[in-house]
Amino acid sequence: MTATDVAAEKPAAAPPARRFRLTFPVLLIGLAGLVILLSIARVVTGANDITSGGTVSAALGLAVPIGLAGLGGLWSERAGVVNIGLEGMMILGTWFGAWGALQFGNPWAGVLAGALGGAIGGAVHALATVTFGVDQIISGVAINIVGLGFTQYLSKLVFATMKGGGAKQSPRVPKMGKISVPGIGQPLQDLQNKRWFLVSDVAGVLHGITQNISLFTILAIVLVPLSFYLLWRTAFGLRIRSCGERPVAAESLGVNVYLYKWIAVMVSGGLAGLGGAFLSLVAAGIYRDGQTGGRGYIGLAAMIFGNWRPGGLAGGAALFGYTDALQLRQGGPSVHALLLVVALLLAAVAVYQLVRQSRNKAALATGIAAVAVFAVFAVTDTVPEAFTSFTPHLTTLLVLSLASQRLRMPAADGVPYRRGQAK
Repeated sequence: MTATDVAAEKPAAAPPARRFRLTFPVLLIGLAGLVILLSIARVVTGANDITSGGTVSAALGLAVPIGLAGLGGLWSERAGVVNIGLEGMMILGTWFGAWGALQFGNPWAGVLAGALGGAIGGAVHALATVTFGVDQIISGVAINIVGLGFTQYLSKLVFATMKGGGAKQSPRVPKMGKISVPGIGQPLQDLQNKRWFLVSDVAGVLHGITQNISLFTILAIVLVPLSFYLLWRTAFGLRIRSCGERPVAAESLGVNVYLYKWIAVMVSGGLAGLGGAFLSLVAAGIYRDGQTGGRGYIGLAAMIFGNWRPGGLAGGAALFGYTDALQLRQGGPSVHALLLVVALLLAAVAVYQLVRQSRNKAALATGIAAVAVFAVFAVTDTVPEAFTSFTPHLTTLLVLSLASQRLRMPAADGVPYRRGQAK
């Protein structure tokens, strides 16, 4: 038998596994499936608020500052700089956003001022980490501390002297404009109130995303595809991403790594500042001390959940915003209905792992989790109020733990870089 015959008898190598890609049709199918699950949960439990227009509208408003903070983290980390200081940059954005709106009597001046305030924090972070090589975690923590103390000092200096202001809050700021799609608000509301399966749920979702939407919210939504286009479809974005993947190779090709890291970190600060400005200009209509409530850290978690991609982090922000909105509207009954949705989703994931991925152990673990969640749903009628307030944070932790095996951070993210260093 010749070597050719032996080679011919060898079994052909198995084709490489196809990597799952989130395309637009797949995204639409996933969203449709999620609405169907929510509709089933609403009919079974009677928790009508889980798909109401008010809940969807509240979720959108709660997701915007988290999404902007996550988008800021994306820009920085795609350039290889970890930005733990997002919280401090958001704090600067809340104060400067309110100050700008009051100073010029226009909320859009506050938007610009909030972005500039966050960008100042980004410039400090870039100076410390990119130029002087300070540890990125230490620099970020320092910005969080300094940002809080600096805004408290500015409040005593500026807002305390204004009518209606004080040492820890500003006067009321000018209102941001809102828009609605004309002619469909009342028909959608009527359909939602009929409580029909799926039809009323779709009407509630459409009502929430088309009526009384802040112009600031529309700006935030536009920034997601804009960031994707700039970072993945332009030479400018390729240079930034090369700084986060292979900065030495980028330098050898003539890329000014320091410059692009500086730009990315300042854009990161500006986006986080926009998230802070949203809180003071739209969410509350006033600046208050401690207004961010840790949303900068949650935005960082949303970015990790989204695998350092704009679409993924937007989904993570929407998830946190939705669970936060549920605990604000009907609390216990709404979160109790969410348990049924989670059980059904886990069961679907278990079937997918078993049939499509042949991951028997993972499918078994996921199936056990689905049964456990359903058991909790079946033996209870509501969720204690003390637990509902923790639901958004618990949801974030669970999703991050489930998604951790599929994550890939930029190769040089957090790695100090010095010009001319060897590979």
